[in-house]
Amino acid sequence: MINFDKQTIICNYDYIYNQRPLIEKIADELCEKDFDLLFFTSSGGSLAMMQPFEHYINAYSKLATASMVSADYLLQGYNRLTEKSIAFMTSKSGDTKETIECAKKLKQQGISIVSVCGKDNTALQALSDYCVVYLDGRPQELVFYILIGKILFNKGYFETYFDFADNLKYLGNALAEVRIACDDKCRKYAKDYYSEPYNIWVGSGELWPVTYAYAMCVLEESQWVKTKSVSSAEFFHGTLELVQKDTCVTLITGEGIMASQDERVRKFVQPLTDKFTCFDTKDYDLPGIKQEYRKLLSPVVMNAILQRIGKNMEDITKHSLDIRRYYRKANY
Repeated sequence: MINFDKQTIICNYDYIYNQRPLIEKIADELCEKDFDLLFFTSSGGSLAMMQPFEHYINAYSKLATASMVSADYLLQGYNRLTEKSIAFMTSKSGDTKETIECAKKLKQQGISIVSVCGKDNTALQALSDYCVVYLDGRPQELVFYILIGKILFNKGYFETYFDFADNLKYLGNALAEVRIACDDKCRKYAKDYYSEPYNIWVGSGELWPVTYAYAMCVLEESQWVKTKSVSSAEFFHGTLELVQKDTCVTLITGEGIMASQDERVRKFVQPLTDKFTCFDTKDYDLPGIKQEYRKLLSPVVMNAILQRIGKNMEDITKHSLDIRRYYRKANY
């Protein structure tokens, strides 16, 4: 396997998991505030990373949520926000322009901010009431599994949270094993389709943000691959008409409540094109993780799979994932 170090993956995972007491303490203090809305806002893939947790909150509780791109919030605002609301924000750099301006506006409104940053001592951290810094820790979603899980427990919606969180100690190794198990398929996929003139990526539910973020932040931004992302439900309201024998369609599916929508797409598309691929989280073992929690972990399992596509595509194309033409280079 190219660009793979199992021990580093596990160590990076443990860096975040070892902050569990701090993250749970933040959740407890937030619940003491008697909040009225959990508001997720950031930019690009950073917002998409949080949106599966909005999905889980809506699916398994009655807590009020909303999400919004920070640039939109700066112009429009959001009329359900009050001083009792809590804003969750993420930024790998900690200085994303629109995210910082949004944090300033939220701060002026007296709204509590919880941020997750990839660097220490950043502008976003300084504006936040609480901040978890992950540095080289991965996946960042682990912070939210603990944070949102504990909030749901405190509010009476996730009685098995502590058992779930104890299971998470095994997830770093499990995600490394997923990478190993999927690599041959991912390398073949990258080799077969890296030069396709047009790609359709489809997903639903907790995996729709993953679909969107991978298509935009990796295939488009990092590999300059022309890609259309569409949710499984919306696929049948336009995009289906583009599928022909040589159309490259990739479906990602998990084990959550929306999986039947993905199956509907698979049944329709598979007979129509010779270039259909499905990546399914249920095809991969998660050692140490109870079956009942797999449906919650589809986003990080799928991201582990998709990372191997990206790493292999980078190797095949000799196009570094770090190369940009315009992002943070041009004025826009």
